[in-house]
Amino acid sequence: MSVGKSKLILLGAGEFAEEALDLVQEAGTFSVVCFVEGIDRSRCAKQVAGIPVVWVEDVAKFDSSHSILCVVGSPKRRNLIAQVSSFGFEFVNFTHPSARISRTARMGKDVFVSNGVSISTATVVGDHVIINRGALIGHHVLISSYVTISPGANIGGGAHMGEGSTIGMGAIVLDHITIGSNSVVGAGAVVTKNVPTNVQVVGIPAHITKTFPEQT
Repeated sequence: MSVGKSKLILLGAGEFAEEALDLVQEAGTFSVVCFVEGIDRSRCAKQVAGIPVVWVEDVAKFDSSHSILCVVGSPKRRNLIAQVSSFGFEFVNFTHPSARISRTARMGKDVFVSNGVSISTATVVGDHVIINRGALIGHHVLISSYVTISPGANIGGGAHMGEGSTIGMGAIVLDHITIGSNSVVGAGAVVTKNVPTNVQVVGIPAHITKTFPEQT
């Protein structure tokens, strides 16, 4: 993470991006210069919380003193990240001061850790991960890249979150469970057995309710 109050571009311009701005400003580490929109160019005509919104292709005009943090709270952030990756900016992490990350945990790049999060011993977090407010991550958990962990989720020790998976608000994943890549665990679900790739599970105990097309 950058040292000092460096210039930060927030990749995303939705409601979650505004929440992220509030947390970043509260922490005081970065000075946010703009949000980035990549779907609807008309949204660039208005500011969000007093901060300008720029079109994704215009990010290339900023100099290398700026860093980037993605704050799109869904797996759709893959496309936006891919668009700006070629511009040469450094992706940085943000951890809210109220979060607790074990000194033995390993963090990737472009990781957003919200307020009240706890990440325990020997957990590994991949790139472009969002861990939202109050989430509890146990020991020796593997969180692959592009994972989204929603508010209040509780991940048991030794669990594995596959790439691009989403863990819903308040969901519980028991110890040593694997969630397949690109799968979704619904809000409040209790996952007691491994979840395959490209499915949605809901309920107590969690069961498959939907299958998604294979992602290429």
